[in-house]
This record gives sequence, structure tokens and C-alpha cells, in this order.
Amino acid sequence: MTGRPGPAAVSPAHRGLDGATARRRYVAVSFLFWFPIGMSVATGVLLFTERGMGLAAVAAFYAVHSLTASAAELPTGGLSDVLGRRPVLAVAGLLNLGAFSLIGLGAAGWAIALGMGLMGLARALSSGPAEAWYVDTVQAHAGPDADLRTGLARGSSATSAALALGTLLGGGLPWVLGLAPGLGEWLADATGGLVIPLSVPALLGALVEIVFVLYVVSSLPEPPRPRTTVRQVVGGVPAAIGAGLRLGARDILIRRVLLTASAAGAALAAVELLTPGRAAALMGTAESGALVFAGLACAGFLCSALGSQLAPLVARFAGGSERAVPASLGLTVLGLALLGMTAHTMSALATTVAVAGYGLVYLGLGAAGPNENDLLHRRVDASGRATALSVQSLSMQLVAAGAGLGAGALPPGPLPWLLAATAVLAGALLWVRRAVPAKPIPDAVPAKPIPDAVPAKPLPSAVPAKPFSSAVPRTDADMAAKPTPDAVPRTDVETPVNVQNPLC
Repeated sequence: MTGRPGPAAVSPAHRGLDGATARRRYVAVSFLFWFPIGMSVATGVLLFTERGMGLAAVAAFYAVHSLTASAAELPTGGLSDVLGRRPVLAVAGLLNLGAFSLIGLGAAGWAIALGMGLMGLARALSSGPAEAWYVDTVQAHAGPDADLRTGLARGSSATSAALALGTLLGGGLPWVLGLAPGLGEWLADATGGLVIPLSVPALLGALVEIVFVLYVVSSLPEPPRPRTTVRQVVGGVPAAIGAGLRLGARDILIRRVLLTASAAGAALAAVELLTPGRAAALMGTAESGALVFAGLACAGFLCSALGSQLAPLVARFAGGSERAVPASLGLTVLGLALLGMTAHTMSALATTVAVAGYGLVYLGLGAAGPNENDLLHRRVDASGRATALSVQSLSMQLVAAGAGLGAGALPPGPLPWLLAATAVLAGALLWVRRAVPAKPIPDAVPAKPIPDAVPAKPLPSAVPAKPFSSAVPRTDADMAAKPTPDAVPRTDVETPVNVQNPLC
């Protein structure tokens, strides 16, 4: 990540995509990737238990997914920066295709575990390339100061909408199939027990992955990259990983983004772990509680989508992305506090307040995300953008895993919620003092003609040239009679300027 990509590195096809077209394609890719994952949210646990798996085995399946995603996060981010965004996204889609096929058809534990591992690897592969492609394309067309918040917000909204719609469809489709008498038995008999109503959403997700791969290959043009060998790829990925790990140490703003992602991971871990139990306790049975949780999760995703759409507006009112982040996180803190205060009661009023708090958690995180990433993309260049996003995702996942274990070990009640609220509050307080903006060094001004009588003295490389203030042209005689002091910077001397990313 040593330099900003120059115009010569951009292909005509890549430069030809305007911001609106790139934004539409980024939104479509985001929706197509997350829609099948949303369909698996409502039926995943029920499908595995229907296959005869115990709760311990189900927990192990999800652990395989999380550990695989965490272990592959940084290497796959570096792979995207070395090979390109499009091929890595296509591979992620193919892996998800295999994952949903194994999950939908697999009756053995090893098949389900393999499917969950493939899904975790696909999750790691997809965590940065699509967003990096969008930013690369927009900046190639409109320059490094192009507006990014709008596209990032719409992409985040598309992700949340895909999860919400997928959750509703995945939870409702088996129920609809169950309305037809004997249809479930017919499916099982016709496929030797491989296909049951609960496995239909996963198989439908596999079909969506085919559409995703075809769209990525046909609609995401990239600038040509140098031809790479296997040895170059293997050698380039560790370098990209090392650069990603040094991001937080070199730039205070990126460090804040990473720590804020960690705080968001703690909040999401608490919500996803504790809310299903509260829903089951409210309804009295696990089955009805699962149905309520599916509806609540859909509402949360919609609140996240709304927050993402409001992110540019919040930034305008707050005075920039850096001030919008703590304002948005304040809503998340409030939501977690409301959930904590109502943890010991099931009254109608407390339930209403808890539902409102649940929505505020996702609304605040949805509004903060695009503003955080807007700041992140302005600190890194194309050579390390996907790696930076992978580091951010890794920060969230690792803290979420630890926070989930901690919340599960604590006694039920307000304490787990309030600890999560404290973590998010600490993340918001990081933004109270504004970071010094990293301004890129301006390009060198072309040299003016220098009279022969006066030899040009090169300036020290550490002193940037300043414009000469006099508006009166000087003749050769004037310059010979009154030479310019060395202490005064001159515009008729070309000072070499190395335009580099401020991080490196």
C-alpha cells in the first residue's frame, strides 16, 4: 500500500463505469450474496435437529463456520488484493453453492460440517472484495474525493434487506409446503430422504448462488492486473496480511474503526445469543419462540437497512463521518440499555420497550457502518483495501466470539446486556476527539522556464515548494542584479514529490 493507483492503471472498461452504474451493481452483488444466507437463518438449527443431530453437534457445526471464517479472514483479504476482486467473489459464490448443497442434502454429520466450513470460507472470501471493487471503480471514474457514503449506505441497506427477506422466505417456505397434505412425505420418499421441507430453503439458496456467480463474472469489470504466478500469489498474500496488521498501528483513525468494529461485535453477540431465549420465555415454547425470533430478526435487519440509508444524512447533520459514528453508536448504547433494564420482566410495557431497544441496536449499527467505512476507504488505497476490510471483519468476529462466550457464562439478567452497552459506549468515546486528517501530498507543479543566467538550485526534498507571491514578471537583468535568496522557495524549480498513501 505504497501509492495511489495512477490513471494509466485503469482500463477503459473500468473507467467507463460511472458512479451510478457501479452503485447499482454493488447493491445487486450485496443482495445476491446475502439473500441465500438469510434463508438459512430461520431453518438452520431446525434442519440439523430434524436430521437427528443433538444440540452439541449443532453448536459444533456453527463453531466450524466461525473458526473457518476467522482463520481465513486475513489470508483471503490479501488474496483479493493480489488476484483481483472479481475472481475471489466468484470463488466465494462457488463455495457457497457447494455449502448450501451439502447442508440441504447432507444427512451425515461430516457432510453438514463440511458445508458449514465451506460457508465460513466463502464468508471470509466475500468480506472485502465487493466493497473494494465499488470504491476502486468510483475513484477511478471520479477521483479520490468522490462521494462514497451513498453507495456504501445502499450496499449495506441491500445486505440488510436481503437478510430480512431471506429470513421471512426461509422461515415461511417450509410452513407453506407443510400446508399441502403429504407433500413433505412425497419429497422425502422421492429423494430417498435427502430432501425435506426444511431443506428446501438451502437448496433454493444454492440456485441463487449460481445467479450470483454469473452476475459477478459478467458485471464487475476490473482494471488489468499484472500476470501472477502461484509463487507470486503465495508471496504476495503474506505481505498484504502484514500490511493489514500494521494499519491500526500507523493511523489513529483506522485504529478507531477497528476498535469500533470490535465493540459492534460485542453488541451483536449479546443480541444474537440472548434474544432467542427471551422470545421463547415470552411465548412459552421453543417452536413459537423461534417463529417470534424470526420476525424480530427480520425487523432488526430492516432497522439496519434504514440506518444505512440514513447514514449520509446523519453525516451531513453531524458535520462529517467522524462525528456521525459516535452519534449513531449512541443509539446502540441506548437500545442495549433498554434491553438490559427489561430483562427481568415480561409485562406488555417491558416487552414493548425491549422490542424498541432491539430496533435501536440495529438502527445505530446500520447508521455507523457506512460512515466508518467511508473514513477507512479514504485512508487506504486500492492495493490494500480488501485487506483493510478483512482486518475490520476479523476484529468484529473475534470479539463477538469472546463476548458470546462471556455472555453465556454470566447469569441471565441485565448484566450481559449492560456489559455489551459499556463496550459500545467505550467505542463511541474513541471518537470524541477528532483525528488529524491525512491529507495527500499535492502533485508536483510542472516546471517553469528558467533563464540561463540563473542556475537552478534544487530545494531540499523535505521542504515542499511554495508559490511565489509576486505578480510582477522579472527580467533577466533584474534577476542578475538581485538574485533570489536561497531561503525563499521558488516556483521555477521542480521539486520531485512522491505521492504516497499517508499510512505508508
